Amino acid sequence: MKHLRSIEELGVEGIVRILSLSEHMAQVNQRPVPKVPALIGRTVVSLFFEDSTRTRISFETAAKRLSADTMTFSVSTSSVNKGESLRDTIETVSAMGVAAFVVRHKTSGIPWQLSQWTDACIINAGDGWHQHPTQALLDTYTVMSTLGRKPSATCLAGLRIAIVGDVRHSRVARSNVQAFTALGAQVVLVAPRTLLPPGVEDWPVEISSSLDEVIGDVDVLYMLRMQRERMNEALVPHLGEYSQRFGLDERRATLLRDTALVMHPGPMNRGVEMVVDPATLPGNVITRQVANGVSVRMAVLFDVLGGSEGTTGVQT
Repeated sequence: MKHLRSIEELGVEGIVRILSLSEHMAQVNQRPVPKVPALIGRTVVSLFFEDSTRTRISFETAAKRLSADTMTFSVSTSSVNKGESLRDTIETVSAMGVAAFVVRHKTSGIPWQLSQWTDACIINAGDGWHQHPTQALLDTYTVMSTLGRKPSATCLAGLRIAIVGDVRHSRVARSNVQAFTALGAQVVLVAPRTLLPPGVEDWPVEISSSLDEVIGDVDVLYMLRMQRERMNEALVPHLGEYSQRFGLDERRATLLRDTALVMHPGPMNRGVEMVVDPATLPGNVITRQVANGVSVRMAVLFDVLGGSEGTTGVQT
């Protein structure tokens, strides 16, 4: 795999391959010293034009645990502020011998554009509203591993997953729908009509406007935050009203199945979509998502950079 730009490009075979590699990387991360020389001598650059905590730190940790060299590009202190174009930035940094760029940008499609300007591998860490493939992979891995399933093309078969909230502006929702349904899950989107994207009727999902009608019948409840920074208009009358209809509060938490998983990509808007403290919920796997993100991103870096199985220290 040369690039990881979208779940659609990766396909079912690629998803299963990354999930399998992630199992082995999780074993590495359980060691007293979780580090292997798989990517020694390779340089990975974090190129983030939007804010990030989990994704950026997770990728940097993943690269270092594979013994890659890392560089973090700071937009606020770069020549971008002097008018340097994105193309010139990429070509300049590429000339330093970079093996891979981990890129986040507010504009959809940027990872495809960058791949025309450099021979380095491009990993999409989020492009506008479009895609966030590594989030979908770590979420899929979290569901699969928590439920004791093994990587396969049908490892999510029979599961009903509700994705709740601001689907319209969520690259996570788009990527997750593709990954979950590709592996056999049934997905229902729960949101007010104003927070559903155009053309959603063509997605392989069910659509509901009532969380109360759905919540007791799902294996996974995936909560999304309200992305107010991407909104140019008022799409809900009031956050309080939105929270009453679509927030996970204590009453709704009691409606969940005993075995249901509760997930969130972060950052959470406590008191809006997450009213109850998730730490009190028996099915809460939110911090597990974060931990699994390191293993999954190690798998992605290993895959795109052609790491050698013999150097991982793990038999694959």
